[in-house]
Amino acid sequence: MTSKPTEAQQLRDLVRLRRVRDRIDREYAQPLDVEALARGVHMSAGHLSRQFRLAYGESPYSYLMTRRIERAMALLRRGDLSVTDVCFEVGCASLGTFSTRFAELVGMSPSAYRRQETHAGAGIPSCVAKQVTRPIRNREAPASEPELN
Repeated sequence: MTSKPTEAQQLRDLVRLRRVRDRIDREYAQPLDVEALARGVHMSAGHLSRQFRLAYGESPYSYLMTRRIERAMALLRRGDLSVTDVCFEVGCASLGTFSTRFAELVGMSPSAYRRQETHAGAGIPSCVAKQVTRPIRNREAPASEPELN
């Protein structure tokens, strides 16, 4: 017999999920995986993944990669690091995976972004640049207009 979680259990899970999200925000450049994140909050990896997706609309891995790409965008705008250096600086172990995920979220390769943005943001405060250059996650992408027949 499967019991429905109590309200108190749901609140405890939300607190744990927030801890996981905060840890990802702080330690995005460290080697993190779902198993390690789950151990840190005394949950199974499967339960953490399911609950994280329910609470935040994406998997812990997707959230981690978005944080890494956001930081990579800032480093690429600075213009003083190579794409490879940026990849490793934000905690990615594979340049190929980094470039693929970057292109998915930003819409262009890291090299193209660096060329385009190095001088485009001159004089813009970093807090403003962060907001206008934030990558769009799939759940935030604008929905296409329905066709009227």
